[in-house]
Amino acid sequence: MSLVDRIRLFRRPDLSTLRPFVIEGQRLGWILPAFAERLAKFPAVFEAGADAVRLKDRFDSYERRSEALAGVVDALAREGGLPKFRNERYPVAKSFYDKPLLGLERSAVPSFGTLAYGVHLNGYVGQGRDMKMWIGRRSRNKATGPLKLDHIVAGGQPIGLSLMENLIKECAEEAAMSADLARQSRPVGFTSYLIQNHEGIRNDVLFCYDIALAEDFTPVNTDGEIEEFYLWPIERVIEVLATTEEFKFNVAMVIIDFLVRHGFVAPEDPTYPEIVLNMRIRDHFLARSEGPSPYPLPQGEGARFL
Repeated sequence: MSLVDRIRLFRRPDLSTLRPFVIEGQRLGWILPAFAERLAKFPAVFEAGADAVRLKDRFDSYERRSEALAGVVDALAREGGLPKFRNERYPVAKSFYDKPLLGLERSAVPSFGTLAYGVHLNGYVGQGRDMKMWIGRRSRNKATGPLKLDHIVAGGQPIGLSLMENLIKECAEEAAMSADLARQSRPVGFTSYLIQNHEGIRNDVLFCYDIALAEDFTPVNTDGEIEEFYLWPIERVIEVLATTEEFKFNVAMVIIDFLVRHGFVAPEDPTYPEIVLNMRIRDHFLARSEGPSPYPLPQGEGARFL
């Protein structure tokens, strides 16, 4: 395996084999045929046809849509076949910048193939070939990717928090990082992908942040999600990425993006164009739509990075 092989794992499925998930005439997700058949058992909620699964128009508000989906997800969970509930709702909208049409239980998001977002922080020490990166080992009890290698901090983006508020929260929980230190994180872009895996359809956008840490900083996990941390030379990070599958799949993509931005993957490498071009896909509706954003923009020092 190589770095480009890691990126090649993010091949999108054949969309013609999936059913669009439609709300108010908008495609907001992708559903596997087997799950569409399960949803057809709820005719009061969905119109589940061969061409699409549509939420009925009578659910005409955020609250009604959220309640309807929650009832279906609860019923399906009792039947089995859905992951353990996280008791955390993710926004369902066509764009990150649109007002959500409903809130969906996090564990059910891949089943409906709706857009999901996360914040991922690359924590590093030093510069150039002397650089080191903080790497976490995920808890053996994690619902996804147990014992896989991870960032110093990463987390899903729930309803009700701005990106920076969420990052500060995750920094405190996962690395005992103060809010003042967390605010030194720089937004540096995003990675995105649309893939099919054992969960369903992962339709994700990961907002990436970098933070340069002092030599004497040591992360301490406080929420039980990380078993231990390692401070690895960047060459070891590259070697493990390129020769093993130890890293959680999407963490690998974010770190490869970091390696490109910091010059560890150079244009002279013949795989460089393929790596760079395939860390983002164009149809994740990131362009701002009409109306005000539901997410507050950062003020002051951090605002210059937008």
